[in-house]
Amino acid sequence: MPDDLANRKRALRAELRERRRIMTSSEREKATELLTAHLSELVTRFDARYLAAYLSTPDEPNIRPWLNAAHEAGIRVLLPVSRDDGLLDWVLGDGETEREGQFGVPEAVGEVLGPIAINDVDLIVVPAASVDRSGIRMGWGRGYYDRMLGSMEQCPPVYAVVFDNELVDSVPTEVHDKPVDGVVTPSGIIDL
Repeated sequence: MPDDLANRKRALRAELRERRRIMTSSEREKATELLTAHLSELVTRFDARYLAAYLSTPDEPNIRPWLNAAHEAGIRVLLPVSRDDGLLDWVLGDGETEREGQFGVPEAVGEVLGPIAINDVDLIVVPAASVDRSGIRMGWGRGYYDRMLGSMEQCPPVYAVVFDNELVDSVPTEVHDKPVDGVVTPSGIIDL
């Protein structure tokens, strides 16, 4: 990666982390409430009975109430477990039982199903640092989700979850960056 592109990504990620860090608890609570409703609407739209998502960290948009609701509704939810080789394994999660995984990211505990388990889901919900209006997702720099999306033969709809100000006109882009089909923000579902 050219130094300029790496520096632009690093600077944007730092800015996004800081914006997330200074959000008030009331702003976070309102965002969580709205995201839960929009993600539930997305599941209904795609009639998803089996989906892949993730356990959000304290700085990310909180999708945990939605995960709990999905589990209670009988929807099967795959949650990622990062591997040393840069791939993601998957666990059928209950949204509650977790441990700290690589890089301090929360990961579900359960029977590891392997990287290809995701090929059977109806919908994929991924984290992001930012997404641009053409659908290019910028993650936090480890490449796990780009590799996963790039390896799928037939990919179901993929939606990233971000705060409203993280849907931007453009993000620094590399060849390996994979697009998403849309974003879910506190303001709504945006198809890209």
